[in-house]
Amino acid sequence: MLHIHQLNYQIKSKTLLNNIDLSIKPGELIAIVGPNGAGKSTLLSSIANELKYEAQTFQLKKKNISNFSANELPLYRAKFSQHHAAEINLKISEIVLMGRYPYFSNEPSSTDWEIVEKWMQKTETKHLEDREYEQLSGGEKQRLHLSRVFAQLENNINEKLLLLDEPLNNLDVAHQFKTLHLIQAFTKKNNAALVVLHDLNIASQFADRLLLLNKGSIEIFDIPQKVLTQERISKVYQYPCTITKHPITQLPIILFG
Repeated sequence: MLHIHQLNYQIKSKTLLNNIDLSIKPGELIAIVGPNGAGKSTLLSSIANELKYEAQTFQLKKKNISNFSANELPLYRAKFSQHHAAEINLKISEIVLMGRYPYFSNEPSSTDWEIVEKWMQKTETKHLEDREYEQLSGGEKQRLHLSRVFAQLENNINEKLLLLDEPLNNLDVAHQFKTLHLIQAFTKKNNAALVVLHDLNIASQFADRLLLLNKGSIEIFDIPQKVLTQERISKVYQYPCTITKHPITQLPIILFG
């Protein structure tokens, strides 16, 4: 579904991404993990075509990314960013409706509004409709923008790609897990998701594979059991850790210190 070979990105003489090879299949939830400055958000921005990277191969759905039209790409790929405008002079539901812009020219259809309501219900933001955007908490804004990107990819197209940069920021524990379950449900419909996460234990429990970045390069890209080893995590994060197993899933759990 997504195939990248030899992707590089640098600013002046500083290399931020070095020889990135990445292949993702439909149905996968991939967590991008690594210490601060490893290149996680930079990689996601490159995949979203927000940066001027260099790559030998960059294909989405077996098609060169450069061959997609500007109107076509938003139907296949959506990105959730960790930074949002502090002030948005729109009604709450209209912010979610922004995700439907690729589907209409002048006026949204009743279907567009139904999709907006659907995702506001799923992210538990429907009750915020009468509030001003500036009055929302960080977590409420986060869930609102999650509604927007999910609404954007609500279509009959097969094999869509969802890019999420730290979607759990500002969310309480319950909404963290509810959000991850929504992402999982999306991938199970023959789609894929690339998610930047800081919490290795959450990544271990939800991701099919982990992409561990270190200093702009891929340290390892594999299932959690092979990525999360005591030696590797202690080395990459430069802090001692112990690896144990989740009592129910038996997947790795990291204890630092």
